[in-house]
Amino acid sequence: MRMHSNTIFITGGSSGIGKGLAEAFHQLGNQVIIIARRRKALERICAANPGMRHFVLDVTDPRAIRQVASRVIKEFPKLNCVINNAGIEMQHDFAGRKPPDDRRMLEEISANLLGVIRVTAAFVRHLRKKKSATIVNVSSGIAFVPIARFPIYCATKAAVHSFSLSLRHQLKDSGVNVVELIPPIVDTRLGGFSKKASGGGGPTPMPLDTFVAETMKGLAGNTDEIAIGDAKHLTGASGLETVKKVFAGMNR
Repeated sequence: MRMHSNTIFITGGSSGIGKGLAEAFHQLGNQVIIIARRRKALERICAANPGMRHFVLDVTDPRAIRQVASRVIKEFPKLNCVINNAGIEMQHDFAGRKPPDDRRMLEEISANLLGVIRVTAAFVRHLRKKKSATIVNVSSGIAFVPIARFPIYCATKAAVHSFSLSLRHQLKDSGVNVVELIPPIVDTRLGGFSKKASGGGGPTPMPLDTFVAETMKGLAGNTDEIAIGDAKHLTGASGLETVKKVFAGMNR
């Protein structure tokens, strides 16, 4: 992926991985557009990074996605990169006394999976008009080896991996590259993993700045799947290379 002179749209850009990548790309001279639900957070980030732009958007709202996409394409016709990063991570106990809350499960699925699909659908026709464009879908190492207390999150990220394989195959003859970014557990607010950074028996999160630096190096290369840190071991444990070979045979 070219690392400068792009126009980049990043979902979930108000904190964590999205904010880190937005600022890193901005520093390299790219036009960056961040979207999230929290207007004040977006405004603070753009004020600290002059030239960065923002739109308020909840990726669980399909109508809002279409409206914002239309505005972005009209205002930024050079848009050539979409990073699907927005996500929600919740704990669900299927062995508990009460059944899991249906509303919370649907919200997580809508944000993590349908949001990726709908944002992609809203921009893909525009991106196909470019000589070179990139879609980056953020999945997770725990899509391949799940953490059981986050069953919906892990399942949606596994679905993002599957969707990315199919999308890449469908767009193989276009100028649109589909990259899957596979993070390890990163020290952000998502899922409360930062509380385990100093120990306590859980996985140790990767510092956000380290993750962003390694991700930018990976994106500068020419690979379809970028596993960072411990996620490399998780993708290997799942037999990903074997799956890819079988997929290629099924889709000749």
